[in-house]
Amino acid sequence: MKKRILVLAVLVLCMAGGALAWRALRPAPDAGPVVLYGNVDLRQVSLAFKDAERVARVLAREGDRLAPGALVAVLETDRLDREISRAKARVAAQAAALARLENGSRPQEKRRARADADAAAVELANAERTFARLRALSGTGAAREQDVDDALAARDRAAARLRVAQAQLALVEEGPRREDIDEARAALAAQRADLAVLEQRRADSELRAPLSGVVRSRLLEPGDMASAQRPVCTVAITDPKWVRAYLTETQLGRVHEGMPAEVAIDARPGQPLEGWLGFISPTAEFTPRNVETPELRTSLVYEARVFVRDPNDVLRLGMPATVTLREGHAVPVRTGETRQANATASASPTAQTEAPPTAQTEASQ
Repeated sequence: MKKRILVLAVLVLCMAGGALAWRALRPAPDAGPVVLYGNVDLRQVSLAFKDAERVARVLAREGDRLAPGALVAVLETDRLDREISRAKARVAAQAAALARLENGSRPQEKRRARADADAAAVELANAERTFARLRALSGTGAAREQDVDDALAARDRAAARLRVAQAQLALVEEGPRREDIDEARAALAAQRADLAVLEQRRADSELRAPLSGVVRSRLLEPGDMASAQRPVCTVAITDPKWVRAYLTETQLGRVHEGMPAEVAIDARPGQPLEGWLGFISPTAEFTPRNVETPELRTSLVYEARVFVRDPNDVLRLGMPATVTLREGHAVPVRTGETRQANATASASPTAQTEAPPTAQTEASQ
């Protein structure tokens, strides 16, 4: 009886050990793809004029698709055009003044200065002869002392006039001072800079789309006063688009940036869109109120952005989406741009990362 009990105990122990060994050594079951739930997100731009002026025309309407550089609205420019005309006149006047200084004295001015110097020399010679004669006659008593003094003064005045004429001739032949030319050149540069500012304001009076998108709201009408604080319209940037979702702690170790993804929406059952995991937040946060996840609301999650290729523009802002991440080759992403995009996204919850080269090529086309 004891032997039977002992054999039975040994068999039980062997079975238990075998079960434990089988459980420890058996291959782990396939966890399957990572499924995330989130909402479609995209960037929006508020287009506004730089200057405060009355709106003349608004060409964009809700729903219009804008290409890069498309004209959106125009300001009134009557006063600005007059200011530009006046600035052009000032530039022309200052340019003429600079040219006059750079060209120096005209030949006629030089000939006149030489003639004045020659006339002063003739007057001086005549005054010297007159003074010499009167001084010779004063010794004989034929000339008064007053006449001699007057002749001496006349000679000195003629000598002074000759020096003045010679100095004037030297100035005319040498031309304007270098400092005067530099001053005129600097004044011309300032006038041209003022004109460039006005012309830039004239160019800024036409509001153009910085990139492709769809007009969401038209906020101003012709006759309204526009300013930098009052946008004319808001534009939704349709490329790139992404799904903002959240990863749990257990899912974090199974995913990586560049991982291929499929994005499914209720409006197109059975027709998923291709995408890739473009960004994983480096910091954890509490589950936001609008996140869709089976985990508890108090658990920590990591924001993830799954970029989507949407050539037919079927995704809309805020649309709920289901993301399935699968193992595969990573989407080719340029390392430098990815690091910069991830830094921007981690710094601001609403910042947008750069799309990979394939998406950028599609957007440019």
